Amino acid sequence: MKTELFLSPEVLLRAYAAGIFPMSEGADDADVFWVDPHMRGIIPLDRFHVPRRLRRTIRKGPFEIRVNTDFAGVIAGCAAPGPGRRSTWISDPIRTAYIRLHERGFAHSVECWREGKLVGGLYGVSLGAAFFGESMFSRERDASKVALTHLVARLNAGGYRLLDTQFVTEHLMRFGAVEIPRYEYHLLLDAAVNGSADFFAFSADDDPEEVLRLAMSTPARASPPAGPPSSG
Repeated sequence: MKTELFLSPEVLLRAYAAGIFPMSEGADDADVFWVDPHMRGIIPLDRFHVPRRLRRTIRKGPFEIRVNTDFAGVIAGCAAPGPGRRSTWISDPIRTAYIRLHERGFAHSVECWREGKLVGGLYGVSLGAAFFGESMFSRERDASKVALTHLVARLNAGGYRLLDTQFVTEHLMRFGAVEIPRYEYHLLLDAAVNGSADFFAFSADDDPEEVLRLAMSTPARASPPAGPPSSG
């Protein structure tokens, strides 16, 4: 199957609804494969942690926060080499596929700008009441962390039920990311993709106190199951 059909918006959305996502071995790799991890990373939206120093940074407002104004620029930033990495998994076919998904209204970027320059941000896919975080980058200190906090505030304001991080890194653990088994993830996923949410319900990115309030709020929603269902 040709890559453009393999990664068409329709196929991508079906894949996310089924719990799988595409990756490449490297930025120059034309081949794409599907990933379905045994252990899945998520950030429970009712347990997001904002470190104290980051709260002070957000209150100072060092960045202008924009949404969807330079989606292609955010992907380019995520794909670019950075400290500790010479390349990423974001290949040209993947980049093209997500730009098309963005044009359909299913992929979004949260961006940090300073003095007219894009200095950090993140992007991901929205489906039902689930948001699938794909990648983030920083060209200035804390830019990706600020973008993540604004994303969580936006998701809580819009009634989202799931923030998928695919994998868990030490960096994400600082914000409350956890790993859950595949079967638990699918329970959360099924409920979330069949729900409804509004990515644009939030419009207070210039109000740091409201951003922090919503990001650290504990809305009433189901948390990951505690264990396997009872057999009796």
